[in-house]
Amino acid sequence: MDDQDRTPATSGNGARARRILTDIAPRAWEHPADKAALAALRKLPVFDEVLRRLFGFFGEKPIRLAFQANAVKVGPDQFPRIYGLYKDALRTLDVEIEYDLFVSQTPIVNAGAYGMDQPFIILNSGTVALLDDDELSYIIGHELGHILSDHVLYRTMTVLLIQLAGMGFPIVGLAARAVLVALLEWGRKAEFSCDRAGLLTVQNPEVVMNGLMKMAGGGDHEQMNLQAFIQQAEDYREGGDVADQVFKILNLLGATHPFPVLRVSELRTWIESGAYDRILRGEYPRRGEPDPDYQEDLREAASAYADGAKDFLDSTGGGARRLGESLVGGGRRCPAGVPGPRSPGEGGPRPRG
Repeated sequence: MDDQDRTPATSGNGARARRILTDIAPRAWEHPADKAALAALRKLPVFDEVLRRLFGFFGEKPIRLAFQANAVKVGPDQFPRIYGLYKDALRTLDVEIEYDLFVSQTPIVNAGAYGMDQPFIILNSGTVALLDDDELSYIIGHELGHILSDHVLYRTMTVLLIQLAGMGFPIVGLAARAVLVALLEWGRKAEFSCDRAGLLTVQNPEVVMNGLMKMAGGGDHEQMNLQAFIQQAEDYREGGDVADQVFKILNLLGATHPFPVLRVSELRTWIESGAYDRILRGEYPRRGEPDPDYQEDLREAASAYADGAKDFLDSTGGGARRLGESLVGGGRRCPAGVPGPRSPGEGGPRPRG
């Protein structure tokens, strides 16, 4: 199939053409920080032990049954509209295997790709109800990205560990908790990769950003403004002092997904780099081609983390300087209503203004 071929996309906004990304390799959309976090995860001394015990205890079939017990399999006769969107997504990403797709009666807006040897996708009914067809296609492409990038084993492991930790079920004690923290850190980076896969599926940045906005706020297009949300994303990413940066990190601990505003910023950065347009022009790695030099891959991953660390340190330094200036100059310029330092030997409580 030629890279110039296009496939009609069934859409709530009418049919439009999408480029079929023939033989596209998953590394075309994988975020460097995703690769770096996964490499760090695999180096944990207890990682293999936790993985072996967890799946040795459960096995493939019970896991599939547990996830699918409260769901309906999508097909020509069950959710045919969603099935049509799914077939379009498979064609666009040139995926030959039709992985099982389910819709689960769950009001929380979410979706997931799980499994071991036989991956499958679950869409929550809350997601189906909230998003239009194009936005739902983005979600389907996002989850296909997880499967094609071999994320599903570790994502399944993350969900199981979260559930077992909540029940107080000991697998390997504190070792499992350390692995869970590392899995969550990697999982948030993996979302950045698969947002790119979802964008390549719908090939319309506005659709993806609108979908993320709706998942953040739960409203409809008449009640929300995408440009305002993009500005909100930039304000979040750039603003704040050291305390704000610390709270940003603390807010993410235990979260399975990055904040939607961060995902919008990451996508915009990728688009502005020109990588997205190059892929649509057919300039991308193909399946079966040798991977790029491993050291180059590590350099890209290190660069992604270094940029994030620099942003954090810059904010930290700025916050520290402002804090120092406030302390040093406290006797000269105190904020209104805040008592200044006492002179040596001065006693007694200060009068309240």
